[in-house]
Amino acid sequence: MRHSTVEICGTCENSGSMDPSPPPDPNETNWIVQVEESLKSKTSDDQRRWNKRSIYRIPARITDLKSEAYRPQVVSFGPYHHGDEHLLPMEEHKRRSLVHFLKRSGKPFKPFLESLKEVLGDLKASYDALDPMWKKDSEGAAGRFLQLMITDGCFMLEILRFANSEVDDYAPNDPIFSNHGRLYILPNIWRDMLLLENQLPLLVLERLVAVCNGKKEEEYINRLILNFWRASENNPSTGKCLHVLDVFRKKRVQLNPDQSKENKEWKSNASVETIPPATELREHGIQFKQSETNSLKEISFASGVLRLPVIVVDDDTESMFLNLIAFERFHVEAGTEVTSYICFMDNLIDKERDFALLRKKGIIRNYMESDEAAAKLFNLLAKDVMLDPGSRLHDMIKKVKEYCKERRHKWRASLMHTHFRNPWVILSLIAAFLLFGLTIIQTIYTVLG
Repeated sequence: MRHSTVEICGTCENSGSMDPSPPPDPNETNWIVQVEESLKSKTSDDQRRWNKRSIYRIPARITDLKSEAYRPQVVSFGPYHHGDEHLLPMEEHKRRSLVHFLKRSGKPFKPFLESLKEVLGDLKASYDALDPMWKKDSEGAAGRFLQLMITDGCFMLEILRFANSEVDDYAPNDPIFSNHGRLYILPNIWRDMLLLENQLPLLVLERLVAVCNGKKEEEYINRLILNFWRASENNPSTGKCLHVLDVFRKKRVQLNPDQSKENKEWKSNASVETIPPATELREHGIQFKQSETNSLKEISFASGVLRLPVIVVDDDTESMFLNLIAFERFHVEAGTEVTSYICFMDNLIDKERDFALLRKKGIIRNYMESDEAAAKLFNLLAKDVMLDPGSRLHDMIKKVKEYCKERRHKWRASLMHTHFRNPWVILSLIAAFLLFGLTIIQTIYTVLG
């Protein structure tokens, strides 16, 4: 038996030596061809796709920290949250607003549909992660997507126009488009309009308005959005924007279209600077005052005075900032101004007493339940984010720290805080100096006499 086994093995070895290479795997061959083709076209394709993308699905690793801050409460815009059960009641009002919009325009439905069909590819490309039901190239999927864009776009325009008092053809007891709706529903809709996953491309609104008015109205749409937020008309134009959140963010940091970004160059060897808490800075003689504007970029330090923009903190502040930060995180060209501001404020507000100091100076207007809750909010907003090493705030923080190193500032602050806080102490000190001066004068006259 052993002999036969050896013979069989030998036969196997001999047959193997006659065919040294296995036959080519067709799957491997296909893969090589795919890689070769990718070398020719993939880079430019990716670049074009990234340029169009602006509305992102936020990963669970981020949303799990505060899921309700990223989820719409009353209305969905776009495909990501369309069909969510708790948002279905608003769908009826969307359809009503579409009818009002079309009747007021005096135009048939077809021109609006054709206009959006021309940019269907761009609209789909705006979304980072479309579900297959929207993404398919079939006629049914395209029709569903266009229906969604038109319905949601008309509803958003009607909401913006109503908030700007431009429409008055709704019934006085309308659940949405009435004084009652303005008071109770519109604030919730505005909150949902600032969610990154709940955005509509502004291209939708621009196309709808262009069919209505016969011309492009880019600045008109931006103005509707900013007036809804009650932004000042005196600030610079926001220029070309991607969606409502982008308009809001650009106005919040007051970026002009031609304004250069702060973070063009990543300083890999730069250490991340952190500013001491507000109460500690006060001990070193630093005063806190309001900036001239409410732009989040309007932070400056000169002659011992730190100027900060005025900010309102309420129940919607958390959701607003988390979505602005998420947009800056995922959209490469957005910039990092909001994130840098939050990191700066997180360092400045370490404890409740730091927040209370800024509130007393009028820099923060608190509509939350307590200073402690608001202070914790800033600490939560800054979780897992960092100050951009390219931000101009780094240089300003260094100036603040250099100021704090000079002991004379701390001595003067200590004298003012310890001895001169009570006006009676100041009056007593002035009286003592006057008495001392009069005593010297009297002594001189006595000697001369």
